[in-house]
Amino acid sequence: TVNPIAGVTLVEDIVVCHDDDVEEIVFTSTVEGGVTTYEWTASGDSIGLTQTDDGSGVINLFTAQNTTSEPLISSITVIPTLTNGGVSSVGDPLTFTITVNPTAQVDEVLSQVLCNNESTDEIIFTTSNGGDDSVTTYAWTNDNTSIGLGDSGNGNIPSFTAIAGTTSETATIVVTPTYTNAGESCTGPSETFTITVNPTAQVNEVASQVLCNTESTNEVIFTTTNTDGTTTYAW
Repeated sequence: TVNPIAGVTLVEDIVVCHDDDVEEIVFTSTVEGGVTTYEWTASGDSIGLTQTDDGSGVINLFTAQNTTSEPLISSITVIPTLTNGGVSSVGDPLTFTITVNPTAQVDEVLSQVLCNNESTDEIIFTTSNGGDDSVTTYAWTNDNTSIGLGDSGNGNIPSFTAIAGTTSETATIVVTPTYTNAGESCTGPSETFTITVNPTAQVNEVASQVLCNTESTNEVIFTTTNTDGTTTYAW
């Protein structure tokens, strides 16, 4: 009896996000007959895989962990041993990887306060996450389009002309980052900031006065149609 050289059926590389579950991995042999056992080892980055190899040929379900700013990669090598007719033969190893992407992240964005008809600063979203082939994209929403900005968009927010009527307008902008690496996209916590637009300062018409010598003037009280904030007057 001549036993064949055992191999391990191909396991595709796995890519997941931080805190995702990695489903149970069951190794199978490329040959029939006899009994095939498997010994596996993990090398590279620590990804939350703490199970001890017990020879069962199974990596149990586990929760992937990556609290860094770049992808973590663990390389799994599986060596099969075929036993048949009292003879054991070590077969060809199989290696695959488990990549755990970090949670997407967007840096803090400063709020802006502007006057009516003033141009905003361009808002460029950035992240501390990295990785050679990774990309972080950004989707944002705006709860007050009265300031002259649309209700949603993707990517950076270009400079635009801010608008307000007779009262200040405040828009709350929520930006959500998505980190993509090796074909797997991971969404992270949102960042919130505001854009406040104050109205153009305004003073109501003041009636002219005509008086005689030594006559007392009427008190001149300046008023405005603006409804919030504080308007001061210099004459």
